[in-house]
Amino acid sequence: MPLVKLLFWLCAALVVYAQAGYGVVLALLAKLLPKPLARTGAASADATLPSVTVIVAAYQEESVIADKVANLRALDYPADLLEIVVACDGSPDATPQRAREAGADQVLELPRGGKIRAQDAAVRAASGRIVAFSDANAFWEPDALRKLVAPFAGAPEVGYVCGQVAFVNEGGTNQEGLYWRYEMALRGLESRLASVTGGNGAIYATRREAYIEVDPIMGHDLSFPFKMVKNGWRALYAAEARATEKMVPSIEGEFARKRRMMTHGWPIVLHGGMLDFKGYGPRYGLMIFSHRLLRYATPFLHAALLSTSVVLARRGRPYALALAAQLVIVAAALLARAIPARPLLVARYYVLTTAALGAGLFDVLREPTEAGWEPPEGTR
Repeated sequence: MPLVKLLFWLCAALVVYAQAGYGVVLALLAKLLPKPLARTGAASADATLPSVTVIVAAYQEESVIADKVANLRALDYPADLLEIVVACDGSPDATPQRAREAGADQVLELPRGGKIRAQDAAVRAASGRIVAFSDANAFWEPDALRKLVAPFAGAPEVGYVCGQVAFVNEGGTNQEGLYWRYEMALRGLESRLASVTGGNGAIYATRREAYIEVDPIMGHDLSFPFKMVKNGWRALYAAEARATEKMVPSIEGEFARKRRMMTHGWPIVLHGGMLDFKGYGPRYGLMIFSHRLLRYATPFLHAALLSTSVVLARRGRPYALALAAQLVIVAAALLARAIPARPLLVARYYVLTTAALGAGLFDVLREPTEAGWEPPEGTR
């Protein structure tokens, strides 16, 4: 039993640390040991703004692409410094035609090869010093591009910047916004301390020379930040560069979305270089371990915690209480379908999105991940 008890306490500690303790540790470190940018100058006037190419990779986006191009055209950024490229990944609908009619500077009609290869092709065709990226259903605030490129100004060590995305869906019961606000707070702290460990597809940018062509099954959101760090760049978070994106309307839909995302995420973890800590440095290594590796391990930690709680429940109050707490969370998650109260919905969101991490690994081990992607249901 000593080994079972040790496993129980180890798993309990790691789960608490991964979900809450890491944020506390990060806040303390960011306050005590911030890493300011070594700026050599500043850029605020139009004369010193960089030229930017905004790239939108699109597949079957005819319903939103015109609005997306119009949104980019309306940005508060000098028109002569802004280029819009829509890279159509074998779209079988009217996406290319509608992008042209809406005023995109370049529309690339590419064979189906996946989002990453469409983005690669667009970068090769781009003219801007900075290449920025966005999803077809993400809409930027008017000053978002200025805020997004600001960290590059006079800071040659910055290679990547991601902005803030808020998920909206008035008719849905998805609890993603609660988690995402916490996630954005963590990224802000990581950015102050060293570099972020993850990005988002709605709003991010890189220097042209920092751009990396990665395996087509490995998305930019997870692979770019740590690879930038390994290449000697900093990867930052610009909270004032804001975008909104329509979320999946249901928790079940969010489970499916995260499961699909992890079929692209697990290959990055397992054989994409994330596990190689060479080039991270102590701060960033701690963040990768805490925010990525431990977070992705939580379904397995929870399984071990539940199993050991069952075995130890009769051997002490802490174990019985731990078992009861876990059963209450599972019961609340099950009840949420019949009683959509906020606490029950949060429990369901936590259980399903945690399970999605494990389900994604199962899918990766079962069959190869495809490079292509489909827009999640209900997000257009």
